[in-house]
Amino acid sequence: MSDIYELVLAVDLRDELSEQEVAELRWHLGAGPQPDRLSIVTDFPVVTEDESGEWVVEDEPSPLLATDGGAWRVGGALCSALVVRDESPRKGWALTARQEIHPDEFEKLGELLGWLAARAHENHRFPDDTTVRLGHLRFYENLIPDVLEVKDGRVVWPT
Repeated sequence: MSDIYELVLAVDLRDELSEQEVAELRWHLGAGPQPDRLSIVTDFPVVTEDESGEWVVEDEPSPLLATDGGAWRVGGALCSALVVRDESPRKGWALTARQEIHPDEFEKLGELLGWLAARAHENHRFPDDTTVRLGHLRFYENLIPDVLEVKDGRVVWPT
C-alpha cells in the first residue's frame, strides 16, 4: 500500500513579494534555479552515514512543488505555475500546483504553505480571519478531497 496524496494548490498572493521571495518560490515550483539564500523554507535536514559509519545530518535543499510530468498514483499530470496578476482587486501573483506528496513531506511542505497563507489575498480567508483555504488534499484511493486549510499559521492536515 502507498501513502500518496494528491495536493492541489490554487492561491492568489498579494502584490508584496520581494524579488528574492519570487525567485525562491519559482525554485520551489521547478521554474527557476536555487537562490543563494533561502528564506521561505530554510532547513532541509537529511540524515546520512559518513565514511566511518557515523550518522550525520546534512542540509540538502530541494524544491517542494517541482515535480512535472505524469503522476505515479493519482493519475493525470503534475505541474506548477506562478504568474503575475495585473488586474485589481487581486493584483499580485497567481500560484497553481498539482503534486503527489507523501506524509513524510508534510512538515517541510507545511512551512511553505504557512508562508503562502500569510500572503494570500483576502478571498482565501474565512470570516474568522485566521483560516486560509489554499486548495485541497486527497488520499490517492479516496474519491472526495479534503479542503486544505491553514489555521493560525499551521496547516490542518487531514487525519
